[in-house]
Amino acid sequence: MTPSRGSWITLEGGDGSGKTTQANLLADWLTDAGRTVVRTREPGGSEVGQLIRDIVLHHRGDIAPRAEALLYAADRAHHVATVVRPALERGEIVLQDRYLDSSVAYQGAGRVLDGTEIRDLSLWAAEGALPDLTLLLDLDPAAARERLDSADKPFDRLEAEKAEFHGRVRDAYLALADAEPERFLVLDADSSVEDIAAAIRARVEALLS
Repeated sequence: MTPSRGSWITLEGGDGSGKTTQANLLADWLTDAGRTVVRTREPGGSEVGQLIRDIVLHHRGDIAPRAEALLYAADRAHHVATVVRPALERGEIVLQDRYLDSSVAYQGAGRVLDGTEIRDLSLWAAEGALPDLTLLLDLDPAAARERLDSADKPFDRLEAEKAEFHGRVRDAYLALADAEPERFLVLDADSSVEDIAAAIRARVEALLS
Protein backbone atom coordinates (compact mmCIF):
# COMPACT_ATOMS: atom_id res chain seq x y z
CA MET A 1 0.00 0.00 0.00
CA THR A 2 1.38 3.40 -0.98
CA PRO A 3 1.62 5.74 2.03
CA SER A 4 -0.35 8.97 1.93
CA ARG A 5 1.65 12.12 1.33
CA GLY A 6 3.28 13.53 4.43
CA SER A 7 3.10 17.11 5.69
CA TRP A 8 5.69 19.84 5.32
CA ILE A 9 6.06 22.47 8.03
CA THR A 10 8.63 25.27 7.91
CA LEU A 11 9.73 27.68 10.61
CA GLU A 12 10.67 31.24 9.71
CA GLY A 13 11.68 34.38 11.55
CA GLY A 14 14.61 36.59 12.34
CA ASP A 15 17.72 35.30 14.05
CA GLY A 16 17.08 34.94 17.78
CA SER A 17 13.31 34.53 17.42
CA GLY A 18 13.23 31.06 19.00
CA LYS A 19 12.75 28.83 15.97
CA THR A 20 15.03 26.05 17.26
CA THR A 21 13.29 25.91 20.64
CA GLN A 22 9.86 25.63 19.05
CA ALA A 23 11.05 23.12 16.46
CA ASN A 24 12.39 20.89 19.24
CA LEU A 25 9.13 21.08 21.19
CA LEU A 26 7.02 20.41 18.10
CA ALA A 27 9.19 17.49 17.00
CA ASP A 28 8.92 15.90 20.46
CA TRP A 29 5.13 16.36 20.49
CA LEU A 30 4.73 14.84 17.03
CA THR A 31 7.04 11.92 17.84
CA ASP A 32 5.14 11.21 21.06
CA ALA A 33 1.97 11.11 18.95
CA GLY A 34 3.52 8.36 16.81
CA ARG A 35 4.49 10.49 13.82
CA THR A 36 7.75 10.08 11.93
CA VAL A 37 9.48 13.45 11.83
CA VAL A 38 12.33 14.48 9.54
CA ARG A 39 14.18 17.48 10.98
CA THR A 40 16.07 19.51 8.41
CA ARG A 41 17.18 23.03 7.59
CA GLU A 42 18.22 25.43 4.87
CA PRO A 43 20.95 25.93 4.12
CA GLY A 44 22.66 22.74 5.19
CA GLY A 45 20.03 20.01 5.12
CA SER A 46 22.16 17.75 2.94
CA GLU A 47 25.85 17.00 2.48
CA VAL A 48 26.00 19.37 -0.47
CA GLY A 49 23.95 21.90 1.47
CA GLN A 50 26.38 21.87 4.38
CA LEU A 51 29.16 22.92 2.02
CA ILE A 52 26.99 25.78 0.76
CA ARG A 53 26.06 26.72 4.34
CA ASP A 54 29.72 27.11 5.22
CA ILE A 55 30.12 29.53 2.31
CA VAL A 56 27.04 31.70 2.79
CA LEU A 57 27.20 31.96 6.58
CA HIS A 58 30.88 31.68 7.45
CA HIS A 59 32.89 32.85 4.44
CA ARG A 60 35.29 35.60 5.43
CA GLY A 61 34.79 38.46 3.05
CA ASP A 62 32.00 39.80 0.88
CA ILE A 63 29.74 37.72 -1.32
CA ALA A 64 27.92 39.58 -4.09
CA PRO A 65 24.18 39.68 -3.23
CA ARG A 66 23.12 37.91 -6.43
CA ALA A 67 25.77 35.24 -5.92
CA GLU A 68 24.48 34.73 -2.39
CA ALA A 69 20.91 34.34 -3.66
CA LEU A 70 22.02 31.80 -6.27
CA LEU A 71 23.91 29.78 -3.66
CA TYR A 72 20.80 29.56 -1.51
CA ALA A 73 18.76 28.52 -4.55
CA ALA A 74 21.30 25.81 -5.40
CA ASP A 75 21.05 24.45 -1.87
CA ARG A 76 17.26 24.55 -2.10
CA ALA A 77 17.12 22.64 -5.39
CA HIS A 78 19.25 19.81 -4.05
CA HIS A 79 17.58 19.77 -0.64
CA VAL A 80 14.03 19.53 -1.93
CA ALA A 81 14.97 16.84 -4.46
CA THR A 82 16.98 14.64 -2.09
CA VAL A 83 15.48 15.24 1.36
CA VAL A 84 12.06 16.90 1.35
CA ARG A 85 10.23 15.18 -1.51
CA PRO A 86 11.41 11.64 -0.59
CA ALA A 87 10.28 12.13 3.02
CA LEU A 88 6.88 13.44 1.96
CA GLU A 89 6.46 10.52 -0.42
CA ARG A 90 7.13 8.17 2.51
CA GLY A 91 4.28 9.84 4.40
CA GLU A 92 6.55 11.51 6.95
CA ILE A 93 6.39 14.98 8.49
CA VAL A 94 9.15 17.32 7.34
CA LEU A 95 9.94 19.93 9.98
CA GLN A 96 12.28 22.45 8.41
CA ASP A 97 14.17 25.48 9.70
CA ARG A 98 13.91 28.11 6.92
CA TYR A 99 12.84 27.84 3.29
CA LEU A 100 12.27 30.23 0.39
CA ASP A 101 10.59 32.85 2.57
CA SER A 102 13.97 33.37 4.21
CA SER A 103 15.50 34.11 0.82
CA VAL A 104 12.78 36.62 -0.03
CA ALA A 105 13.28 38.32 3.34
CA TYR A 106 17.07 38.17 3.67
CA GLN A 107 18.38 38.20 0.10
CA GLY A 108 15.43 40.17 -1.23
CA ALA A 109 14.58 42.84 1.36
CA GLY A 110 17.78 42.58 3.38
CA ARG A 111 20.12 42.79 0.40
CA VAL A 112 17.71 45.11 -1.46
CA LEU A 113 17.17 42.76 -4.38
CA ASP A 114 13.83 42.17 -6.09
CA GLY A 115 11.81 39.91 -3.81
CA THR A 116 9.63 38.65 -6.66
CA GLU A 117 12.71 37.60 -8.62
CA ILE A 118 14.13 35.84 -5.56
CA ARG A 119 10.86 33.98 -4.99
CA ASP A 120 10.60 32.99 -8.67
CA LEU A 121 14.20 31.74 -8.61
CA SER A 122 13.49 29.64 -5.51
CA LEU A 123 10.28 28.19 -6.93
CA TRP A 124 12.11 27.28 -10.13
CA ALA A 125 14.88 25.61 -8.12
CA ALA A 126 12.37 23.66 -6.02
CA GLU A 127 10.03 22.86 -8.94
CA GLY A 128 7.24 24.88 -7.35
CA ALA A 129 7.27 23.15 -3.98
CA LEU A 130 5.64 25.06 -1.11
CA PRO A 131 5.13 24.00 2.52
CA ASP A 132 1.72 23.08 3.90
CA LEU A 133 2.28 25.38 6.89
CA THR A 134 4.80 28.10 7.70
CA LEU A 135 5.27 29.15 11.31
CA LEU A 136 6.56 32.73 11.49
CA LEU A 137 8.05 33.73 14.83
CA ASP A 138 7.87 37.50 14.78
CA LEU A 139 10.19 39.48 17.04
CA ASP A 140 11.39 43.07 17.13
CA PRO A 141 14.99 43.13 15.86
CA ALA A 142 16.21 44.97 18.99
CA ALA A 143 14.82 42.23 21.22
CA ALA A 144 16.31 39.60 18.93
CA ARG A 145 19.73 41.26 19.17
CA GLU A 146 19.54 41.15 22.98
CA ARG A 147 18.87 37.41 22.81
CA LEU A 148 21.76 36.86 20.42
CA ASP A 149 24.10 38.92 22.59
CA SER A 150 23.16 36.91 25.67
CA ALA A 151 23.89 33.64 23.85
CA ASP A 152 27.57 34.62 23.88
CA LYS A 153 28.52 32.98 20.58
CA PRO A 154 30.06 34.36 17.40
CA PHE A 155 27.64 35.91 14.90
CA ASP A 156 27.40 34.49 11.39
CA ARG A 157 27.39 36.78 8.34
CA LEU A 158 23.66 37.51 8.50
CA GLU A 159 23.37 37.82 12.28
CA ALA A 160 26.14 40.43 12.16
CA GLU A 161 24.21 42.73 9.82
CA LYS A 162 23.04 46.13 11.07
CA ALA A 163 19.66 46.90 12.63
CA GLU A 164 18.34 48.44 9.40
CA PHE A 165 18.96 45.16 7.57
CA HIS A 166 17.04 43.16 10.17
CA GLY A 167 14.23 45.70 10.17
CA ARG A 168 13.78 45.20 6.42
CA VAL A 169 13.83 41.44 6.93
CA ARG A 170 11.07 41.61 9.54
CA ASP A 171 8.89 43.85 7.37
CA ALA A 172 9.31 41.46 4.44
CA TYR A 173 8.30 38.47 6.54
CA LEU A 174 5.13 40.18 7.73
CA ALA A 175 4.27 41.19 4.16
CA LEU A 176 4.68 37.57 3.05
CA ALA A 177 2.38 36.41 5.83
CA ASP A 178 -0.23 39.01 4.88
CA ALA A 179 -0.10 37.81 1.27
CA GLU A 180 -0.57 34.12 2.17
CA PRO A 181 -2.61 33.93 5.40
CA GLU A 182 -3.74 30.38 4.63
CA ARG A 183 -0.13 29.13 4.74
CA PHE A 184 1.32 31.28 7.51
CA LEU A 185 0.74 31.27 11.25
CA VAL A 186 2.27 34.42 12.74
CA LEU A 187 3.36 34.04 16.35
CA ASP A 188 4.46 36.72 18.79
CA ALA A 189 7.95 35.48 19.65
CA ASP A 190 7.95 37.69 22.74
CA SER A 191 5.27 35.47 24.29
CA SER A 192 6.13 32.62 26.64
CA VAL A 193 7.65 29.48 25.15
CA GLU A 194 4.65 27.50 26.43
CA ASP A 195 2.04 29.82 24.87
CA ILE A 196 3.81 29.77 21.51
CA ALA A 197 4.10 25.98 21.59
CA ALA A 198 0.40 25.62 22.41
CA ALA A 199 -0.61 27.84 19.49
CA ILE A 200 1.63 25.85 17.16
CA ARG A 201 0.23 22.51 18.33
CA ALA A 202 -3.33 23.71 17.76
CA ARG A 203 -2.61 24.74 14.19
CA VAL A 204 -0.59 21.59 13.42
CA GLU A 205 -3.28 19.37 14.89
CA ALA A 206 -5.80 20.99 12.54
CA LEU A 207 -3.41 20.49 9.61
CA LEU A 208 -2.96 16.79 10.34
CA SER A 209 -6.57 15.95 11.16
